[in-house]
Amino acid sequence: MTQQRPILAASAAIFRGGEVLLVQRGNAVGLGLWSLPGGKVEFGERAKAAAAREVREETGVIVELRSLAGFYEIIAKPTHYAIACYAGVHIAGEPVPASDALQAKFVALHDVASFDLALHTVDAIQAARAILGI
Repeated sequence: MTQQRPILAASAAIFRGGEVLLVQRGNAVGLGLWSLPGGKVEFGERAKAAAAREVREETGVIVELRSLAGFYEIIAKPTHYAIACYAGVHIAGEPVPASDALQAKFVALHDVASFDLALHTVDAIQAARAILGI
């Protein structure tokens, strides 16, 4: 019998002024939902580095990650994701969807609730805002 294990992933709440970076998911888990950019941590890669890499791969945006904002789990059988989410700020670049993102854009904080969001997205944004004082 094969033992199943959670998949370690990393994401980031990236802010530019009064906006946060969101992506629309293009893969089976969360297809069509909007979330923070992120993905799997590679073997030997630190979660913080993975978060910055995933933001760059999915959106082309360069970021500065400041602090861990929280740890979230998504269990959607047969998958179990354990996600380290970081708080960060925009350094350079305009979002362009790539990798598994259908769309990528900065969204005004007051408009976030109008999107069809993945589980924990609002909680992660709020935690990151508190850490960054936004």
